[in-house]
Amino acid sequence: MTITSFVKIKSALITAALAISAFAAPAQAGGFISFNVQPRNADEERVLRTGLGIYALVNGIKDGSIKQKGLANVAGLVQNGRGNLGVVSQKGDGHTGTLIQNGNGNSHGLFQFGRNTNAEIVQNGGGTGATFQWGW
Repeated sequence: MTITSFVKIKSALITAALAISAFAAPAQAGGFISFNVQPRNADEERVLRTGLGIYALVNGIKDGSIKQKGLANVAGLVQNGRGNLGVVSQKGDGHTGTLIQNGNGNSHGLFQFGRNTNAEIVQNGGGTGATFQWGW
């Protein structure tokens, strides 16, 4: 390989690297990840309802609760119906979370950690689920 060929290859690699870096987006300083748990069958629903029930029992919750630890958090819990269990738990700063339960027999837990997460959950009669969010 001649020196001219080496210089051409080196120049091509540098040009390619610069072109790729021009299209790459800078890393974001903030964001969040969210996991929703929805039961697929009656057995999974029983397990999730039992888990939420144990959480409620340990934390002295009867129908619903908002628990916040941190700064600048906003939470709402609306229940229209009977036999609903709703939990909004926020640990960290800058979270926004709303849980709305319409109808009877709903059960859901919204758990937010870190900072700056956002969720709005709406249940309409008999739903069961849990949402977990981590923000940075």
